[in-house]
Amino acid sequence: MLVRHKRRSDVASHEITPHSVYLNRRKFIQASGLLAGSLLFAGRGAKAAVALDDSKKIANLTPGYSKLGADDALTPFEHIATYNNFLEFGTGKGDASKNAGAFKPLPWTVKVDGLCAKPGEIGFEDLIKPHALEERIYRMRCVEAWSMVIPWVGVPLADIIKRFEPLGSAKYVRFETVVRPAEMPRQRRNTSDFPYVEGLRLDEAMNPLTILAVGLYGQSLLGQNGAPVRLVVPWKYGFKGVKSIARISFTDIEPKNTWQVMNPREFGFYANVNPGVDHPRWTQANERRIDANGGLKAMFAKRRPTQMFNGYAEDVGQMYAGMDLQKNF
Repeated sequence: MLVRHKRRSDVASHEITPHSVYLNRRKFIQASGLLAGSLLFAGRGAKAAVALDDSKKIANLTPGYSKLGADDALTPFEHIATYNNFLEFGTGKGDASKNAGAFKPLPWTVKVDGLCAKPGEIGFEDLIKPHALEERIYRMRCVEAWSMVIPWVGVPLADIIKRFEPLGSAKYVRFETVVRPAEMPRQRRNTSDFPYVEGLRLDEAMNPLTILAVGLYGQSLLGQNGAPVRLVVPWKYGFKGVKSIARISFTDIEPKNTWQVMNPREFGFYANVNPGVDHPRWTQANERRIDANGGLKAMFAKRRPTQMFNGYAEDVGQMYAGMDLQKNF
């Protein structure tokens, strides 16, 4: 359990956007000033704005962790749902929302294996049933130097891991995305990119900030956002957020993540947000926040300084004490 003393810089979720506002799409749009530009921001993606769906509401959410600054306003749902990365649906920012319509997230089974005492398979409902779903409002930073503030719904990954009793020899957790070429168009290319693989050290996976997300903005995840279950690690770059997880494995060998295999010069294992380590093709010292202004204006938004560990250094920095974070990027 993460226990923190509230500081002036910490903003509770109810102080940003109440559930009663954002669960009602029309009120949310009015409150955010989103009527102009929401479709423009989708750009090459969805042909229409994505609406909150009452049928997908998640009831009885438990308030969770939120550590935001005064200028960290929530990114509107429409932008989160239409401007994202999901390699299986395409490489463009609008491809996922455009191509995820055929994806069927339920029923769902996750295989758990490797160095654990209780390997097996577990259905999606049983995966989350014993745990209270929490709302966690996190800053999320993409390696392409844009960022969002997202109200996730999920459970601490540590709670899930403990159920399978990893052995003392387990040092890492390896994740795989589902492989469904009929529903995921880019998988039909029959390349070596799939299944998409990601990994964490076991202590990173057990950190209280790491969650398995099953929703955002108080409703179930959409296909383009990683339905039905995805990884959220807020102090790392976005490609660590493996989506539509079908397998979790405990191992004593550092997993090679997909982007690391495809381009090791540009992508490492740790992927910690670090303004002092530039991507070979762009700076990581600053970022462009995608916020309520949206539309084409967001493409030219004023950049803001990137924070070490995405602003979560106080919570996670001790895990990397003594490491060369220039080398271990």
